[in-house]
Amino acid sequence: MKLPLSYYSAQDVLFLAQDLLGKVLFTEINGEITAGIIVETEAYNGVYDKASHAYGGRRTDRTETLYSHGGISYVYLCYGIHHLFNVVTSVEDEPHAVLVRAIEPLIGTEIMENRRNMPASKAVISSGPGSAAKALGIDRSFNKKDLTGNEIWIEDRGIQYPSEDIVTGPRIGVAYAQEDALLPWRFFVKGNKYVSKPNII
Repeated sequence: MKLPLSYYSAQDVLFLAQDLLGKVLFTEINGEITAGIIVETEAYNGVYDKASHAYGGRRTDRTETLYSHGGISYVYLCYGIHHLFNVVTSVEDEPHAVLVRAIEPLIGTEIMENRRNMPASKAVISSGPGSAAKALGIDRSFNKKDLTGNEIWIEDRGIQYPSEDIVTGPRIGVAYAQEDALLPWRFFVKGNKYVSKPNII
């Protein structure tokens, strides 16, 4: 079942970052469907979070997407190399987002293998946010897409992980965020090989 717009309206970004684990992220590109189970996320808490692009109410051409009503995609280029896919959450003008850091390939694995030039048995095919996006064919053209549409969407396929199998820890690569870099706002599925490293806390 495709997640409805109301799902993304929740104002608790930490809850959504955990709840998205086990949900299935789909893309359809030129008639080709690929999908993966979300196994790692990070929460970004808008204007109050020093790690967020919207910290302090920053509004630029790039960050304006974050201020939209929840339920659209925020895709940006990191280090000029990797496209990173984020789910915009909460209500309009409250720029919360969840970064999808890793997926477990589920549908269209051969297509993912071609995009990544490696077998799906290799964890690195979709481990880490840049790899996950590339495996699903996500680039900047997917920025500001409706997540209830037919190009990119998330479904609830009934995959759930017990609370003891969800690990929390500090986010990765946000040392610039000072004390906020230490917040335990990264969530991942314990023991899943597609989780980016370090996957032991």
